[in-house]
Amino acid sequence: MLVAVALLVLSYLVGAVPFGYLMAKAKGVDLFAVGSGNIGATNVGRTLGRKYGAAAFALDFLKGAAPVGGIVPLAALLDPAAPYAFGHPDALRVGAGLLAFLGHLYPVYLRFRGGKGVATGAGVMAVLVPGPFAVAFVTWLSVTLASRYVSLGSLAAAVALVGARFASTPQPFAHPDWIVTAFCLVGAGLVVVKHRGNMRRLAAGTESQTRESDMRLTLLRGLHLFAVGLWFGSAAFFNFVAAVPIFDSFKQVVATQPSDRTGFVRILPDDAPQSDKDALASGLAGSAVGPLFPRFFALSAVCAVVAVVTAAGFRMIDAGRATRWRLILCVVAAALVAGVWPISEWVSRLRVERFHPEESVRTAAKAAFGTWHLVSLLGSAVTTVIVGAVLALGGKLPHQRPAS
Repeated sequence: MLVAVALLVLSYLVGAVPFGYLMAKAKGVDLFAVGSGNIGATNVGRTLGRKYGAAAFALDFLKGAAPVGGIVPLAALLDPAAPYAFGHPDALRVGAGLLAFLGHLYPVYLRFRGGKGVATGAGVMAVLVPGPFAVAFVTWLSVTLASRYVSLGSLAAAVALVGARFASTPQPFAHPDWIVTAFCLVGAGLVVVKHRGNMRRLAAGTESQTRESDMRLTLLRGLHLFAVGLWFGSAAFFNFVAAVPIFDSFKQVVATQPSDRTGFVRILPDDAPQSDKDALASGLAGSAVGPLFPRFFALSAVCAVVAVVTAAGFRMIDAGRATRWRLILCVVAAALVAGVWPISEWVSRLRVERFHPEESVRTAAKAAFGTWHLVSLLGSAVTTVIVGAVLALGGKLPHQRPAS
């Protein structure tokens, strides 16, 4: 227990090291007296230049990542029982992340006057929940590039992190997942609390924006095209290339069984009705493809958010017809993803319930399956066509930043 507690205290002390403040102090600048008065990477970059801001961000990121990644191996090295001092190693990792995060927010070295925790929190989350962190990072990048408000991007990333955690964890409050889920909620809440002033300025229209530049427009265009291209490519391949041969192959399996593909076991009598054979083939294909649906729709959802946000950013630059239609199509396609996702999950459940032991459940599933399967297929096909239209509009993306 003492080893675990000592390492947690060390995590706070590491997180409290004010790298941005020290870098500025070495240049004769007091960050508390310039810019936003914050010691974080954004104010460092605004005050000393981009390379110093990038360095401050990297160091703040590492002081969040290192305690989370290192505390359990180090605890085990010093005392084999230490990783389980609080019941589960995740508790120790979360404790290290939380204390490193609080160290940046309230550093003892600066009388508890710290930064807003975005870079340090990102380092913590990158190690603790890499999947949700990736979603949050893409959200931050998209919103920041589109709006030129770093604070708005940070707030959106905090919301995206929590949403991705819930979407990627079947039982987010079950043991031991609740530990990490609770930390995600607390961390996002602290980011929001530390951005209260920014939210007031955003509402009043007085929040500072990053400087307009050709680089921002280039990155915005690249991010939009990447998201739309990935969205269209994955949807076209999944719906029009992969799905048909997969389902056809299982029809062949049922028709030729027993074979090496069934382990030379007969899975259906030869005299079974063709409708039963077709249903079994569909069920087997669904069991193979079903696990891909959550990942496919999660990828589509992330691409949809990026596409909508970046399209809105282009709309702020250019009020032309192409940018208006791009935004409308992105919103419609995103809405279709949100609607088709739960329908596809429902179809996957119906596909299995068609073989339920209870006749009433089996009959109801068979009656509903055809209709909802068709709705799911049509929704996915229409979404793919719309995203293809958005991709075709890529040639009309703005190439010049607005005149200042």
